[in-house]
Amino acid sequence: MPVALVVLLLDITLIYHASRTGRLRPWAFIILLVPMMGAIAYIAVELIPEWFSSPGARQARQRVANRLDPEKRYRELSDQLAGTDTIANRAALAEECANIGRFGEAEAHYDHILKLPMGHDPAYALRRAQAQFAASRPADALATLDDLQKQWPDFDSADAHLLYARALAEVGRVDEALEEYHALADYFPGAEARVRYGMLLQTVGRTAEARMVFNELLIQMRRAPKYLRKAQAEWLSIAEKQLSA
Repeated sequence: MPVALVVLLLDITLIYHASRTGRLRPWAFIILLVPMMGAIAYIAVELIPEWFSSPGARQARQRVANRLDPEKRYRELSDQLAGTDTIANRAALAEECANIGRFGEAEAHYDHILKLPMGHDPAYALRRAQAQFAASRPADALATLDDLQKQWPDFDSADAHLLYARALAEVGRVDEALEEYHALADYFPGAEARVRYGMLLQTVGRTAEARMVFNELLIQMRRAPKYLRKAQAEWLSIAEKQLSA
């Protein structure tokens, strides 16, 4: 394709973009009067700052930064905690510890928080159990969740019930896990609980029931709004693969 045609198509595209975003004046004149250089100026002055200030761009930059230095935020939060030891600072550090795989340290921070008068909260106990489970200690996670239920009998969390079901399955209490999943499947937001339920049913040889769970989920999600299907795409893909296996 001739260079002149490429430049013309680029100019037309940028002028169209400028018109749609309220920038037609003066950029249309600049782009037309100074071919190529006008386009480069528009991209440099308008598009690049726009791209880098968008939520998607910020997330992309954060992902790149995390790959280059995965413990940067951990160090920053550690410094904040060293300077000001508050529950909020310690909880933020504990969450980041869990994110980067420092599960033992995360658990220690949650232990510390739970011993404080203002930190005695079921949400922190749940996060402690999540760190224990992530560290491949499902029995400890179960013990923490059982204790949570005793101390805060009115605390109701779908995430806690899902974790409990997963931990039961991991320690071999499969029948109890299936009962927990069965109860959880009706009210857990999203598809994860039902997909995990179906997969556990398959594991114990209850294939027909598993297929029913997957089919019902997929039929329901086809009627759901597009944004919801997109948010649950990973779990829906697993359900489809399980059905076709």
